[in-house]
Amino acid sequence: MAIILRLDRVMADRKISLNELAAKVGIANVNLSKLKTGKVSAIRFSTLEAICDVLDCQPGDILEYERESKSK
Repeated sequence: MAIILRLDRVMADRKISLNELAAKVGIANVNLSKLKTGKVSAIRFSTLEAICDVLDCQPGDILEYERESKSK
């Protein structure tokens, strides 16, 4: 996938646990865990906004685009 989630890195920088972030954002631990490990295909803007608010970061700190290499 070309979009890489860096939520784990931002959480480590902010020294916040999965349980603490889930409680502050208001989503289930299991859903936040899937976001953290990149095992999702979509994220609601409202969830992204809440995560950025709690972590005091920008969406670009959490989401990264990596161009897929083209085979010739």
